[in-house]
Formats: sequence, structure tokens, C-alpha cells
Amino acid sequence: MQEVILALIAGLVVGFFFALIKLPIPAPPALAGVMGIVGVYLGYKLYHWILPFIQS
Repeated sequence: MQEVILALIAGLVVGFFFALIKLPIPAPPALAGVMGIVGVYLGYKLYHWILPFIQS
């Protein structure tokens, strides 16, 4: 849980800094982009879940 909170704080700081210097946000601005990131994460986890079955 601590990692999640630290990641949120880091994201807030980066987002604030980008807005302060008037740069575009360094993250997907739409739900589809966020879901793409979730899909990449789930695919990564799925690979590590399936890997032991393949190597046997």
C-alpha cells in the first residue's frame, strides 16, 4: 500500500510541475489510454503466472 501512496504523490508532483511550466500532461488524457496501461500491466502479470506452466 505504501508503494501506491508514494506513486500517487510522485504523480501529483510531476503533474503539478508540468502544469507549472506549461507542458502537456505526460499521461494518457482519456480513459482508453488508462485502460491500455492497465492492459499492459495485466498482460505482464499473466505472463509471469503462465511462465511456470510453460517451463515445466
